[in-house]
Amino acid sequence: MNESTNQRINAKGIAMPKKHVIIGGGPAGMHAVETIRKYETPAVSEIHLVSDEPPYSRMVIPYWMAGTIAEDHVLTSGDPYYRKDGVAAHVGRRVTKVEPAANRVMLDDGTPLAYDTLLIATGSSAARPPIPGIDLPGVHNLWTLDDARAVMRITTPQSRILFVGAGFIGFIILNALFKRGNKLAVVEMERQVLPRMLDATGGRLVESWLKRVAVAVHTGTSVRSIAKKDGSLQATLGYGQTLDADAVIIATGIRPNIGFLTGSGIKTAEGILVDQHLRTDFPNIYAAGDCAQGPDLSTGQQQIHAIQPTAIDHGRVAGANMAGKNVAYRGSLLMNVLDVCGLQCASFGRWQGVPGGDHQEVVNEGRPLYRKLLWDGDRIAGAVLLGPTGDVSNLNDLGMIKGFIQTQTPLGTWKQFLADHPLDVRRPYIACGVAEKLLTTTLLPEATADLGYRYQSAQPTGDPGPYHPIFVGTYPAASKRA
Repeated sequence: MNESTNQRINAKGIAMPKKHVIIGGGPAGMHAVETIRKYETPAVSEIHLVSDEPPYSRMVIPYWMAGTIAEDHVLTSGDPYYRKDGVAAHVGRRVTKVEPAANRVMLDDGTPLAYDTLLIATGSSAARPPIPGIDLPGVHNLWTLDDARAVMRITTPQSRILFVGAGFIGFIILNALFKRGNKLAVVEMERQVLPRMLDATGGRLVESWLKRVAVAVHTGTSVRSIAKKDGSLQATLGYGQTLDADAVIIATGIRPNIGFLTGSGIKTAEGILVDQHLRTDFPNIYAAGDCAQGPDLSTGQQQIHAIQPTAIDHGRVAGANMAGKNVAYRGSLLMNVLDVCGLQCASFGRWQGVPGGDHQEVVNEGRPLYRKLLWDGDRIAGAVLLGPTGDVSNLNDLGMIKGFIQTQTPLGTWKQFLADHPLDVRRPYIACGVAEKLLTTTLLPEATADLGYRYQSAQPTGDPGPYHPIFVGTYPAASKRA
């Protein structure tokens, strides 16, 4: 390898393009592509992207289902982008085998693909519990774009839709179908909704809100079976009650897509084990996103955080290191932000608390409003926030509290201030210098450049609104005053 150009040298002493293979076209894989191209031109390296489906944004699917955007705006990449960045896209293909000793992968059509560096960013798949009747027509997972298309084909805004599972994944889609006008019901085997995102108080407030907006909620029970009845579906619950529906959505969790690694020698636990460089136990093989079990910012342990911000961070760090940089990742922050039919919920960090820690909380059952800060000494270790969407957005507490947790900033006497003034986060945020710490902390050594839009149909339309020039125009004056 030529250290100055980061290129391979062949037997004749000629510099050859390095070969990067990226498995997966989700946010981790696509941000790795962009980061590699930040440091290496197509003359320096080849990028081969293997994706079993066209790259798209899973987090945008609900907006399409609710009718807010066109379907093609869910897509994030296409042929013009691949040509521009010199990416050889193997769309519609899967990797069936990884052979680290030979530095190659095998595609499902039998094609071998050699690599100098490999990124595994294969994401996750929806779990499929062993419920009798789960394979009936009208019973679907809803995790991929194809899943969403299938549900949209068989339902109308008047359809009755039953959700099996009341976790984060299910509620993303439930919110979209609520906006669409569907009649909705939810079954959750735990005693509360969102059990892996909210504590008991938060779960109770969300359940009460759902009932207020006419979403039926059944907690502490499971779906025992699903059957056809009179042209629709009927689910029988654990305690014998039956629920009729036109469609059933299974939302009982996800699992990493790592089965194809059997026999590869790559170390896995719940996911693919990676270090702070997103590197596996093979020095030229990386993993990122939902399939990667990497460092957690709060605990330092290796955990899977199947959320888009983590996938993006992973992809950027892995891409930089594949391009020859030496970028260490501090760890991902566990966080979930969710709109539940007009009620916004969020949890960050160690929201269940830390050993020996204390907490502060304020609850307004009627509105509802709930915020809980979990403390580790005088540092905020985790938080749970809940309230009507307008309240939470206008207070902007989400970003500020997240900043406290990310920077692990001690609050000192400001801890008591928050106990006395739980809705006034701005003053301690400014006084403790959290913004300054965030501004001086970058994921990569260089500032991020504007990379434009990958997909030609998703270009912005129209001129900036009136507030844009107001804020931009006042920035220099504000800087001078500071």
